[in-house]
Amino acid sequence: MIETVENNQQQRRPQAASAVSGECHDRALPWSAGTPPLMLAPMQGVTNRSLRALFIERVRPDVVFTEFMRVNAAAAVRRLSAVDLREIAAAEEGVPLVVQLVGHGKEPLVSAALAAQEAGAVHLNLNMGCPYGRMTSGFTGGGMLRRPRELEEIIPALRRAIRGSFSVKLRSGYDDPDQIFSLLPLFEDAGVDFLVLHPRTVVQEYTGRADHGVTAQVVRRTRLPVIANGDIRSAADGKRLLRESGAAGLMLGRGAIADPLLFQRLRGRASAEPDRAERGEQLRLYLQALLRSYRELFCGDSQVLGKFKAVLVTMDDPDFEDERRRLKRAKSLAEVVSVLERIG
Repeated sequence: MIETVENNQQQRRPQAASAVSGECHDRALPWSAGTPPLMLAPMQGVTNRSLRALFIERVRPDVVFTEFMRVNAAAAVRRLSAVDLREIAAAEEGVPLVVQLVGHGKEPLVSAALAAQEAGAVHLNLNMGCPYGRMTSGFTGGGMLRRPRELEEIIPALRRAIRGSFSVKLRSGYDDPDQIFSLLPLFEDAGVDFLVLHPRTVVQEYTGRADHGVTAQVVRRTRLPVIANGDIRSAADGKRLLRESGAAGLMLGRGAIADPLLFQRLRGRASAEPDRAERGEQLRLYLQALLRSYRELFCGDSQVLGKFKAVLVTMDDPDFEDERRRLKRAKSLAEVVSVLERIG
């Protein structure tokens, strides 16, 4: 079971004063002090509201994130899409919901943050880590790390605009894993509430291994709570990472998509080292429930099949690779149902 943590990172309280504006913000963190929070990672095309609802029902993460919401820099008025605005809330079924923004430019990002707050957001996060597509070719997502001087304007401006908690999810650097250390004073001085760190560079994408030695160094060199993210595939991985890095909590992504019970395994409420038969049964039940949920949310078999296969792309458990390949090759929902029935 994850042990209770009593340290300075966990003890930051609401009503902290902004270091930039001197104003008082209602900046309660999206988790309670005492136990390291376990967060469901935002994964574009995967962690939609249907999947989040399934996780909340089955394992109840301490915090969930939206998929990133694209900020339209060219729009004069509407910075966020109508679809995104409808998804914004302070919480989902009582679980704090963090709204993640991805975009560039001080004015568009601030405008989007204000719009998100008006729609009901309490916790806002800036994506500075996404390594794919336009995120690296432009200066959004991980690309923001290519222009650190612009961050000196953007981060304080967002802090002034955001009434609730403001966090940043980022890589350790664009192409230099030590870049994070030069950014820590900016985050602290601006009044950022916590960091979510994936210790790879943007150019690495998902190759190699996340270097959580960097995570441990960041924890030692900042007063901000640091949430560790990257390559947490088992309860043993997560517990070791918390112990060795001193991180305030964990963000679970691909490991949890492959095994949602990873949340409960870390809490000591499910087998820490399940055998293949147990994992197979749980995988079947989870994917069957997800398919039912997608049939209710999405329109038409083709869209349901596409959304379902997007989840499979992130699953890389070698024990079930054959089953995953058959599901990815499936041409119809009936074929998916047939394959699922044989898992276990």
